[in-house]
Amino acid sequence: MSETVRTGSSAAEVRRVVWASYIGTTVETYDFVLYGSAAALLFGRLFFTNLGPSVGLIASFGTFATGFVVRPLGGIIFGALGDRIGRKPVLLVTMIMMALGCGLVGVLPTHDQIGAAAAVALVVLRLVQGLAFGGEWGSATLMVAEHADPRRRGFYTAVGQAGLPSGAVLATLALAAVTQLPEGQLFSWGWRIPFLLSFALLLVGVRIRRQVSESPLFVEPEARAARPKPIRELLSRNGGSLVRGILVALPAPVASTLFSGFAVAYAAGAGHSRSVVLLAVSVGFGVSIVTIPLFGLLSDRIGRRLIYTAGAISFAVVVYPFFWAVSSSSTVLLFLGFAVGFGVIGVVIASVLGAVLTELFPTQARSTGVSVAYQCAGLIAGLFPALFSAVLAASGGGKNSQWVALIVVSVMVLAGLIVWFGAENTGRNLSAVDEDRRETAPDLGPTPAVG
Repeated sequence: MSETVRTGSSAAEVRRVVWASYIGTTVETYDFVLYGSAAALLFGRLFFTNLGPSVGLIASFGTFATGFVVRPLGGIIFGALGDRIGRKPVLLVTMIMMALGCGLVGVLPTHDQIGAAAAVALVVLRLVQGLAFGGEWGSATLMVAEHADPRRRGFYTAVGQAGLPSGAVLATLALAAVTQLPEGQLFSWGWRIPFLLSFALLLVGVRIRRQVSESPLFVEPEARAARPKPIRELLSRNGGSLVRGILVALPAPVASTLFSGFAVAYAAGAGHSRSVVLLAVSVGFGVSIVTIPLFGLLSDRIGRRLIYTAGAISFAVVVYPFFWAVSSSSTVLLFLGFAVGFGVIGVVIASVLGAVLTELFPTQARSTGVSVAYQCAGLIAGLFPALFSAVLAASGGGKNSQWVALIVVSVMVLAGLIVWFGAENTGRNLSAVDEDRRETAPDLGPTPAVG
């Protein structure tokens, strides 16, 4: 079948969309990561002082976990809205919700001021954040992928993904800055500053996102004429794609959880100071801001399947040496482990994931499919730290990390096989991919358009 390269978007418009995706993802990741870091360092004393230090920390992490639990629900709600009313409105709503959910934390009264109501308000705002984050990633990814020249779809979607480590670095630096204050000032007013900065970031993000146009594929006459109920379309006609999407998306959040969560505690337990470990993590994040777009660019030249599979194999190979490096007494090896393991090898899959998932679902259910697959994978990955800790405890604890490495390797190999034996759609027009899918799909009858 012959197909022409077309997107319906000018080069200037594509640049605006990519910039809007990058900035928006940066802002939302800043908000989400800031909350997690504050939960670990500050919220126990601010909102759960009646529970004692240990129980307060557990309760603080409990509010953090609620954001992960509701992310798949956000993916379902906003993914379906993205398929029904458009990608652009969803992007504006999720950004506003996320920034308000974070910024309002900065004006919350503490437990000493209003008692248990402070913790309740904190949980509510975290739920708002989780719902918004659940819809953000898929919509931002699709806006870029559906605007971009098919020959550069990998690069442009990867630039948007670079907003994830960018936001994480900003959140880490902002919190690190205020924690230098004397303790009295930190817990009275200093902790509020990073959260209040979300309001300023919101103004910038909304202004940029309002300037971009709707996805050209969404407004095509064929897409407007056939707009079924997205969730029913996804489950009845694309259930297999959804399962594959979840498994293909799983390695990216598993890697992120491993490096930015579990490995931090593992390295600290091996004798490194927490401040040095966090600095090493920040270096890994910083390196990945550069490497993610580079791997995306490479995928446009040699194919998504090869890059993804190579990333899975490389990660499987490097995971055990990474644990050896961070458990050593060498600070140089610690930084090298995070810079190479996290900043390079650990983000290969993440760099092409947006393009891979976009090419997996049809236009009429793409927003729902991409959002639900990614957020369900994130929820599953959120269980891995507890699994890792249980495995270490059962195997004697300490430096017996080979079983943890084996679990990670299994995830990588399974996902790599799925992508390797799937279709290669690098450089192809998404409309042509949709047409091929319709020609090969079994006839299940019309999908009801109501509801």
